[in-house]
Amino acid sequence: MTVRSVAAVDLGATSGRVMIGRIGDGRLDLELVSRFPNGPVEREDGLHWDFGALYEHVVSGLAEAVRREPGIESIGIDSWAVDYGLLKDGALLAEPFHYRDERTARGVAEVHAEAPSAELYQRNGLQFLPFNTLYQYRVDARLADADTALLIPDLIAFLLTGTAVAERTNASTTGLLGVETGEWDAELAERLGIPSSILPMLVDPGETIGTLRPELSERIGTQLPVIAVGSHDTASAVVAAPLSTPHSAYISCGTWGLVGVELAEPVLTDAAREANFTHELGVDRRYRFLHNVTGLWLLSETVRVWEAQDGSSIDLPALLAAASAVTGDVPLFDANDSSLSAPGDMPARIAALLGSEAPSTRPAFARSIVESIATAFADAVQAASDLSGRELDGIHLVGGGSLNRLLCQATADRTGLPVLAGPVEATALGNVLVQARALGAAPASLEELRSLVAATHEPERFDPR
Repeated sequence: MTVRSVAAVDLGATSGRVMIGRIGDGRLDLELVSRFPNGPVEREDGLHWDFGALYEHVVSGLAEAVRREPGIESIGIDSWAVDYGLLKDGALLAEPFHYRDERTARGVAEVHAEAPSAELYQRNGLQFLPFNTLYQYRVDARLADADTALLIPDLIAFLLTGTAVAERTNASTTGLLGVETGEWDAELAERLGIPSSILPMLVDPGETIGTLRPELSERIGTQLPVIAVGSHDTASAVVAAPLSTPHSAYISCGTWGLVGVELAEPVLTDAAREANFTHELGVDRRYRFLHNVTGLWLLSETVRVWEAQDGSSIDLPALLAAASAVTGDVPLFDANDSSLSAPGDMPARIAALLGSEAPSTRPAFARSIVESIATAFADAVQAASDLSGRELDGIHLVGGGSLNRLLCQATADRTGLPVLAGPVEATALGNVLVQARALGAAPASLEELRSLVAATHEPERFDPR
């Protein structure tokens, strides 16, 4: 089989990248083309994304990808969930807000006054997160001026192709997609004062969104289709999580830790709602039954503050090695405490939660962070098992967190289950696999795609001690 090539745009909450994916002849690999920073920017009216810079990085990265690999056949885009841009007559009205902007709190109260959380769960199956898109829409005054609302990967696809659609896995994070129908809940939207007319046509992963606009084809160097992938980055990551048995859990770990199991049917019970478990759609209409746990955001924000204090960079591997050597009882805190959700002085806020037990050295402090994250992971894994009725035999930890050996071992220790770490670039691999399948260059079923990942990206095993 000939080796085929595609371009994967993978945008995270702290960085983005453009990669070339190659598949064929027992091969599945990635080449990093460009990596660029991403994060919140403070504007006069709150926290936003610097979307203009982000889009420019994407286009420049795609041009470089085609320069390196002229045989690229398509483009796929994934990103973080819930955030969006508003269009009027094809023009972006303003920079997209950042999901950590404080305005969302008002949206929660207003939405729940119209639709109680128990009703919302039966309709959309989502865990309560104060930044879910429907809460943002409720308080966005610009909504009245817009004719289309597009989540971030759909917005970039629109700017590339001129076609406005909503890819279904990411649409499921808005709170406006029916959990059982997979279609827009127009009645709920209108009831909440959100015009259903702004919700675009839904497409599934593997469908072609459109082809590059002529001016972009000229700049990028070729005419290419943009193919819908699991455009929510976790949906793509789970495609490439090489779940070894039907009893495997997964943790997609980066800024957030998405902890759960893959199901064929939703679990819309009061217990699942009270445990704040969500039903996000996956590729091939699977359900990602999972819980959001604050992930490595806690560590990265802590290190960022320390670096600002020192005026120099911190060697993270060295810090984690020192943290691994810490002995004695490790004090724990609630990794999901609401006080830790916004940017700021993370070490001070964690120390406030730990009180008199707060470690005095940085390695011990980092160890406390990692063990607290692992404890939150263990709680979520146990809840996923209990709520789904599925006995679990292992955990596949994918994403950037799989490089954190201390976190992987702590997760194994605290769950009592083996942790299979990797692939690191699961999101980009899942993006590539869905494109390749649409092009006829990869197997048809998710199970076969995951077998290919397992054969080409052997995980590292951490057994509980």
